Amino acid sequence: MVSSYLLAETVATVLAGKFGDLFGRKLMLQVSAGLFILASAACGFATDMVWLIGARAVQGIGAGGLMVTATALIGDVIPLRDRGKYQGALGSVFGATTVLGPLLGGLFTDHLSWRWAFYINLPLGIAVIAIASLTLPQIARGTRPSIDYLGILFVGLGASMLTLAVSWGGTEYAWGSATIIGLFIASAVAFAIFVRVESRAASPILPLRLFRNRVFTVSVVLSFIVGFAMLGAMTYLPTYMQYVHGVSATSSGIRTLPMVIGLLVTSTVAGSIVGRTGRYKIFPVAGALIMALGLYLLSTMDADTSTLMMSLFLLVMGMGVGLSMQILTIIVQNTAAYEDLGVATSGVTFFRTMGSSFGASIMGTVYANELADRLPAALASAGVSADQVATPALLHRLADAQSAPIIGAYAETLQVVFLAAVPVAGLAFLLALFLEEVPLRDTSRAAATDPGDGFAMPNSSDSAMRLDAAVAQLLRRQPPETFTRLRESAVDLDAATAWCVRQIGIREWVGGERSLVAIGHRLGMPGEVLAPAFASAAAEGYLYGDEAGYALTEAGKEELAKLVAAFKAWLAAELADWGADDAKLDEALAVLSRKLVEGENDLKPTVAA
Repeated sequence: MVSSYLLAETVATVLAGKFGDLFGRKLMLQVSAGLFILASAACGFATDMVWLIGARAVQGIGAGGLMVTATALIGDVIPLRDRGKYQGALGSVFGATTVLGPLLGGLFTDHLSWRWAFYINLPLGIAVIAIASLTLPQIARGTRPSIDYLGILFVGLGASMLTLAVSWGGTEYAWGSATIIGLFIASAVAFAIFVRVESRAASPILPLRLFRNRVFTVSVVLSFIVGFAMLGAMTYLPTYMQYVHGVSATSSGIRTLPMVIGLLVTSTVAGSIVGRTGRYKIFPVAGALIMALGLYLLSTMDADTSTLMMSLFLLVMGMGVGLSMQILTIIVQNTAAYEDLGVATSGVTFFRTMGSSFGASIMGTVYANELADRLPAALASAGVSADQVATPALLHRLADAQSAPIIGAYAETLQVVFLAAVPVAGLAFLLALFLEEVPLRDTSRAAATDPGDGFAMPNSSDSAMRLDAAVAQLLRRQPPETFTRLRESAVDLDAATAWCVRQIGIREWVGGERSLVAIGHRLGMPGEVLAPAFASAAAEGYLYGDEAGYALTEAGKEELAKLVAAFKAWLAAELADWGADDAKLDEALAVLSRKLVEGENDLKPTVAA
């Protein structure tokens, strides 16, 4: 049941980013949430394990889409230099719900029914769809998207067969059996075909050019290891607590809270520091070391380990994961071009979820093999059958003398499980040392454009709309002093006269009404208040007309041209990463001017002025 979910989630993560790029992330978010809701309902209504396993696989597809799209939306709406604290917050939410989910599941299992662990997703998913409908704009696509169907097919086959091989190896089938060897070979062939297909696809699911970037390559491998260690550990922590310490499902969820506290604190702090300093390499390096330490400490736990010591070990483990997980996403997005934002984000998430699948599967194999070696002797020593200790509750109903050897078998088994993950975290530390630190782009140059749209230089047909949004967002962040310096560098006009010239020039450009009543209404003040400034500008020879409507004189047009030229030069420098030429800037400024005149833009009054 766990493997079917993780397998489907792994495949979905590599598809969701591409589909979000093609069809818009708002639609992808809503479709993923809808799929998750339907699958959750199906899980709750399951009448046998086959039904439940199949529904869990569908649920995993929705979960993979939600995970990637949520992360990509952060990249869409937040400037890259500020993205650290937001990714840290996202990581904190992920960590918190990773613990709160099992905690609520334990409460439902203990007091209601396990089915409510799935039913609870329905109102949450509906809320996600409703909020997305109200808050996220739908970006129209100018051309019919090209979908890499062969890439989807072969990456799905490769990931599925590889995950099944590591899940079944040593448990369902011997490692040297024809089934396992065949799955490994078939997986390798599928991935080889996938690479071939991606090198020729017009719009690849996972562009191979991303792997030419050493930063991306190292980051995705680190993400794989983080996923391996984190979920591999999380999967068996409730087993340890319930079988070894005899606590309830609810209590086992509560006892994992120190791990989420460590993850929450370090991911938030690390994200904030990256946002302020632009330096990130130290975090995956330190995170891998602390994660290895945390796994080693977990491997020392036994039936005599106190709750306090266990909480401390979990805190250390959470700190290590928190220092690494979301920072790797920031690193990848820092080096991705606009058109690759979704696929780069989904790439790093794909490898993390693939690592999670491997972690759960390989640790599950280690767990099954180790327990199979220890449990029969423990059962014989206790004089009971396996059916008599099939659940933690049954085990801890036995007398202490009978339960002790069985509890010891479980404790020793889980020690080996956690210890087996320590070398994996050590490998992450070595790889992190080779991670290149690329300076984060300047805040304004990496400004986000429109929600659900992207950042940096777009290459799609709606680039004018995206540039318009980037210009508007850039202006919102500027203090009034910026525009004062621009005016003083371009013309000798005083502030009031230059303002009047700009107001009339904008309205002449877009065909807007030029009366003082209309201008005052747009700015939320009576037209009479503006009359002295416009009369003065007219007296100086830059305007002609009266309160019913002003126009620019030739001298006014010359001064306005100087102001526009200075503003465009500043704008081009701030948005250099866009490669915006004069024609593109003219289009963007025309749209922006029309919005200012018509009252459709929420720029603050000082900038509008």
